[in-house]
Amino acid sequence: MALSNSQYDQLMRTYEVRQLDNEHRLRDRYETAYARIPKLKELDGTISSLSVSYGRLLLEGDDSALVQLKEQLSFLFTRKKELLKSAGLPADYLELHYTCPDCRDTGYIGTDKCHCLQKAIVDLLYMQSNLQDILAQENFSTFCTDYYSSNCIDPLTGRSSQESMQTALRVCRQFADSFSEEFCNILLYGDTGVGKTFLTHCIAKELMDKSYSVIYFSAVQLFDYFAKSTFGKKGEADTDVFYHVYDCDLLIIDDLGTELSNSFTVSQLFVCLNERILRRKPTVISTNLTLDDINSIYSERIFSRISSNYMILRLTGDDIRIQKKLLNLGGTNDVTP
Repeated sequence: MALSNSQYDQLMRTYEVRQLDNEHRLRDRYETAYARIPKLKELDGTISSLSVSYGRLLLEGDDSALVQLKEQLSFLFTRKKELLKSAGLPADYLELHYTCPDCRDTGYIGTDKCHCLQKAIVDLLYMQSNLQDILAQENFSTFCTDYYSSNCIDPLTGRSSQESMQTALRVCRQFADSFSEEFCNILLYGDTGVGKTFLTHCIAKELMDKSYSVIYFSAVQLFDYFAKSTFGKKGEADTDVFYHVYDCDLLIIDDLGTELSNSFTVSQLFVCLNERILRRKPTVISTNLTLDDINSIYSERIFSRISSNYMILRLTGDDIRIQKKLLNLGGTNDVTP
């Protein structure tokens, strides 16, 4: 999930093109305005002449020149707006118009990445990870609960697999719908192939469509990313960890427990989850591990953070992927988890 130098350069070229387009469109607007309002060109000429004249006076030590220049320019700019308005043009017609007014299409506000650049980075990473194609297939509109049995009862909860999935689906929808209003985290755990990853894709698609920054890692990818950032050579991994992992709007960790567990992965997971809780940045985790497994593998500290800060959803049932393949042999092509 690292952003390479070439990827960064690619994004910056996009901003450069955007700035050139802004200037080109401004020149076109000037030509249009001059054609419709001949006096406007004369007025701009006067503004230029005044600026040069008073600039010379300032260089010669005339301290009052600046005040006089401001007064005259204020009058002339007001006159320009009046002429534009009289011709049916907006007052800012002859100003640069930006795709992102916050950073003025530079990608940065001061030394900080603008929200538009942050989103562009996430979108680029998604596109190059091929997840966008997956999200087109796996989302709330394609989710189907018909494959979940009402007769398969979970001995731990006493609920059927269909009831459990209906509850999980409702909670995940509510999570996406109220994302900007409520801080919430979700842990999806249970049997293999029952739709946990599908649900994380549903959430990701919903929030990306609302322009939230969503970072999606398998557990193996996440800890590999941490390892490269910690131990790798400079440039081997994106050093902007604090945005990509700790500060994105939503972090999704899929298949927790498939990584090689050791003291490094345990400590990094704790820091990651704890940081995001402190920053009130939601996280969604899916795993085939039981709660007891999570407690024993990742320590009581991590289990405590999860149990006290996460909505925990248990999913059970038969492997939906196997059922789908069997049904497809009979000609069924429905999209299901």
